[in-house]
Order: sequence, then structure tokens, then C-alpha cells
Amino acid sequence: MQPRAIESAGAPKAVGPYSQGIVTGDFVFLSGQIPIDPSTGKLVDGDIAAQTRRVLDNVAAVLGDEGLGFGDVVKTTVFLKDLGDFATMNAIYSEFFGGWRPARSTVGVAALPLGARVEIEVVAWRR
Repeated sequence: MQPRAIESAGAPKAVGPYSQGIVTGDFVFLSGQIPIDPSTGKLVDGDIAAQTRRVLDNVAAVLGDEGLGFGDVVKTTVFLKDLGDFATMNAIYSEFFGGWRPARSTVGVAALPLGARVEIEVVAWRR
């Protein structure tokens, strides 16, 4: 099976030479999402909680277009501009994932596109 690019209208369009995600076999690889509101194309105002919610709403839109949800995610990578935001990000993240705990890495970074405070990428498995 050939890899297939994902293009979800419910999430921000890719702003560079990449896809929102790639489906290959039973796996779905989502590019990192930053807190861009897909209706405006602009970074959302607000604190780390608001930005994390927008990021995970974007992830949900792309997963949903593939018939998947957070329970299908097997790995995430979280990039934080300020590791001091970890506890708040983690609380919002837990709301979206419920009792499911995929493997995860969290990385502190010097900067993110457009001045975002958080970016999250995921890998999902189509059961």
C-alpha cells in the first residue's frame, strides 16, 4: 500500500512543504500541530491551557477525518517553549486522552513557529 497524505479541512492547512499527516499501512503519522485556529489561520491568543486545547482540537480533527480518536494514539511528542508550562499542558492533555496513556516524550525548545508555546505530534494505529 502506498503512503497517502492527509488533508483535513478541520485543522490548519500545512504552511510549508509537508502534509498534515501520512497514512501508511496501519499507522497514521501526524505532523506537529501548533495552536492555529483553522477558521482564521492565526495563532490563538491565550495562555498555555488555551494553546494546548487548540493544538489537541486540531489533532482531533485530523484523526477524526481518518476515523480515529485519541484512544488510537500510540505515541506523542510534545514540544514546549517553557518547561514551566508542563503541569498545565499535562492537565489539558489528560482531559483529551482520558485514561489512555500513549508513549510520550516532552521536549523543551528555544522557539516554535509563529511564537507558539506548544506543538504536539502524534502517531496513531488503525486497529
